[in-house]
Amino acid sequence: MNSAVEHNKGKLKPRRELHSLGLFSLGLLILLLAAIASNSFHWHDRAWFYVTSRLTADQWKGRSIWLPDYKVEVEARPVIGISDDLSAIDYAPDRKRLLAVTNAPPIMLVELDREGSLTAQYPLNGFEDVEGLAYMGDGLVVVADELQQQLVFFRLPEQPGQVVDKLDAQTLALPLTSSAHNKGFEGVTYDAIHDRIFVAKERDPRKLYVVSGAKASLNAKLQLKVEDLSGWIDRSVFARDISDLHFDERTGHLLVLSDESKLVIELSENGDGVSFRTLLGRFSDLKKSAGQPEGLTMDDEGLLYVVSEPNLFYRFKKD
Repeated sequence: MNSAVEHNKGKLKPRRELHSLGLFSLGLLILLLAAIASNSFHWHDRAWFYVTSRLTADQWKGRSIWLPDYKVEVEARPVIGISDDLSAIDYAPDRKRLLAVTNAPPIMLVELDREGSLTAQYPLNGFEDVEGLAYMGDGLVVVADELQQQLVFFRLPEQPGQVVDKLDAQTLALPLTSSAHNKGFEGVTYDAIHDRIFVAKERDPRKLYVVSGAKASLNAKLQLKVEDLSGWIDRSVFARDISDLHFDERTGHLLVLSDESKLVIELSENGDGVSFRTLLGRFSDLKKSAGQPEGLTMDDEGLLYVVSEPNLFYRFKKD
């Protein structure tokens, strides 16, 4: 009988070892997944910034955008007439319309109303990889060609459907950093008050530049100045990449959109972090996470818009 008991104990010992090994492996897997999530979504940075921003909320009240107050009104509405590759977006106040671009053939600039309905489209001929878009007023548009590292300036045609040919446009090449592996200029926004264009490089590394005097120079008075503001990104943008930018004239603050981190971050006029909101479904008022958010803007009523590939439209309103 003793030999039988000893035999059973011998069987149990390997099972316990396998069970312990399984728990250890599971623990390692959980730690690995947590590390990947932290790297992708910067959970530790978000937690720290959430606490510090709440402590300073009173000082920004009334003089910031304050993203935590924005709640979704329209979620993931497909833009009828666009099947894929809806990218950057901006608001044209003198037209009371939103402008957006598609960055795969057929490349187009499109016009949308505030509900995300397509109202006009303009084929873009000779453009390669349009990612950023900013409206500069008086019908003037600037787009960023990611692969060519160019800013391309042109005026909107008078009639919908008319072609915009790159040969008729004016360009400014900014080969300031490598654009290998499709990680070049991604976001563009315009500060009409100071005649400044903010340009962001997506990643590896993330960069932020500002080009001053662009509109004046297009009017034959050359006075361009390029500054590197990448220190703002290193200091305040806890996200893996930069998908788009928006300059808010009311506050002088800059919004930064991240596709990979599903995040919108507000920076002050000095590049300090002010507020943020997530675009992850389980951690916000969104039913599902935004798939691939590529563009954002705000209109003259303070509404916040985000577009996501392939053709999804979001609108947020401040409580």
